Amino acid sequence: MAIDRIAESLGVRWRAAGAASLGTGEIDGRKVVLAKPMTFMNLSGDAVAPLYRKHADGPGDLVVLHDDLDLPVGAVRLKRGGGTGGHNGLRSLKERLGTADFLRVRVGIGRPPAGVDPVDYVLTPPAPELRGAFDAAVAAAGEAVNDIARLGFDKAMTRRNAKARKDSKQGKAPPESPGGNILLAPGTSSGGSISRKEARPQDDTEEV
Repeated sequence: MAIDRIAESLGVRWRAAGAASLGTGEIDGRKVVLAKPMTFMNLSGDAVAPLYRKHADGPGDLVVLHDDLDLPVGAVRLKRGGGTGGHNGLRSLKERLGTADFLRVRVGIGRPPAGVDPVDYVLTPPAPELRGAFDAAVAAAGEAVNDIARLGFDKAMTRRNAKARKDSKQGKAPPESPGGNILLAPGTSSGGSISRKEARPQDDTEEV
């Protein structure tokens, strides 16, 4: 959902590019490449690797939007590199790219209730009472991507963390999850990644 909203705000038109849907746009005069893996989540690296080799000079040129069980529902955090946390999409990216140092926009979905398999949990639509929190998180993830392109990752991360602290002090912490939701998992229609490197002129016509 987040990558689609970003694409819509930039007037991006999707096209097939190998195992992904691809689009190019501009954020504050800076060209960006948007991609949505069309593979299963645990094969996301197969879709991203050829695009990474074509458009990125290194992991700092790749921003991945993904769900995170370790964050409460609706929370959005930025992170540079790190482990995969058991996330099969991130594991696939690490294996195919040969590095886990890419940039991340983490969107919280909370932990499943006791007795619920995490796989079933992330494949279930959000509970009605949590849809507002998820819509806000999708919007916040889009804002984070815009900040990364405009300000650079470190400044964007500082800004996002400061906002999270302010919201926490004002009692705006995201609600705890009763279970049953998914957001921004690479390899699904609600996920995706964005390369911050300037797109090459032929990107609109050349297939990967």
